[in-house]
Amino acid sequence: MPLVAGVDSSTQATKIVVRDAATGALVRQARAPHPDGTEVNPQAWWQALVEAASGGLLDDVAALSVAAQQHGMVALDADGVPVRDALLWNDTRSAGAASDLVAELGGPAEWSRAVGSVPVASFTVTKLRWLAQHEPDNAARAESILLPHDWLTQRLTGAAEPVTDRGDASGTGYYDPATDTYRTDLLTLAFGRELRTPRVAGPAETVGEVTAPELPSIGVVGVGTGDNMAAALALDARPGDVVVSIGTSGTAFAVAEKPTADPSGAVAGFADATGRFLPLVCTLNAARVLDAGAAMLGVTHAEFDRLALSAQPGSGGLVLLPYLDGERTPDLPDATGRLDGLTRANLTPANLARAFVEGMLCGLADAVDTLVDQGVPVNRVLLIGGGARSAAVRAIAPQILGRPVTVPAEGEYVADGAARQAAWALSGKPTPPEWENAVTAVSEADPTPQVRERYAAARDRL
Repeated sequence: MPLVAGVDSSTQATKIVVRDAATGALVRQARAPHPDGTEVNPQAWWQALVEAASGGLLDDVAALSVAAQQHGMVALDADGVPVRDALLWNDTRSAGAASDLVAELGGPAEWSRAVGSVPVASFTVTKLRWLAQHEPDNAARAESILLPHDWLTQRLTGAAEPVTDRGDASGTGYYDPATDTYRTDLLTLAFGRELRTPRVAGPAETVGEVTAPELPSIGVVGVGTGDNMAAALALDARPGDVVVSIGTSGTAFAVAEKPTADPSGAVAGFADATGRFLPLVCTLNAARVLDAGAAMLGVTHAEFDRLALSAQPGSGGLVLLPYLDGERTPDLPDATGRLDGLTRANLTPANLARAFVEGMLCGLADAVDTLVDQGVPVNRVLLIGGGARSAAVRAIAPQILGRPVTVPAEGEYVADGAARQAAWALSGKPTPPEWENAVTAVSEADPTPQVRERYAAARDRL
């Protein structure tokens, strides 16, 4: 059977999986790191992709797709050269630009009606305003705007016309997924003039072939998509499923048949990678909260888990507001973390560890509740991402979320979703291939609403 490859170009690394096109069985995989930071030369993504693909990883692959971090701003000059390093989703310097743009269109409700989302610092449209205001020379050179996965796909194929998909385009702030049209008026509002945007290809479309000399020839390149859209595709998420992903960022998202429009801006009304919609709530602080907690206590992640699980629910009254890198939801880009409720009695390593886990999960529980408020049904919660490997997270999540939690077998879900999209493009069929589902585990526990209540009280005092 033919093999397909999926590329995940994330904030931290490039990951490539090679899978059987018919069954989805994993054949091999590799990864290469990215530089740290909130801005990066796109060439670093390409070098990591080539490094990860070395050693013949892609030699017998028939189709490939790229999924990548959403929102990143890759502004190009007339020759297709970036005018500056790409600003990534987690760069918050455009927070002021976001506030200005929301006001200039007439408020959050107007943005929600226009594109299904209210822009915050993460969104590409706000980064374009920042570029126009703060780097006018670079802005004057810019002729077109791409997202990270668009740039990589064009680099792979050498195509003259760049392409994107509706899922990733829906995170820019200048594309309306409900009507599948660019809002060039909003792009012009942000940047002061029009920029060329990539063509929006169909979800199963073949957009070219790999022609880059650093890689083997591959006859089918799929359109690609954003990271959350790819994860939903890998999990075969259906309406009624809510995916909680604990990675560099934390997200709660659901597949929906109809678009959403939340005037508060908490729910981003994205599109998915199949032609449906993907309402999503994002937090900036997720797995790195656990990393910070383990580092603060000077312990390994395994010992951190043991400490957290040895404490009682509620952490003896300690409450962590986990806004260590600012926050996107709630929209508090300049916020910092806060540890409330300290006493001599509760200031123990175990309570501190558990407070970090509970605080991070409370933020994600708020995200799930926000989806429910928009009419999104929750029949099943799936827990994925690097943070889902934590024994403490798996045990405490159902207590905080108030629902049983399904933990799929560990995998590179974003890369897996890109691989499934590549198999779909290769097949030429109207629906994605039905791959064999990996074994899942269900974690259940009695809810602890008092933890959420104390967290909400501390949050509302900000």
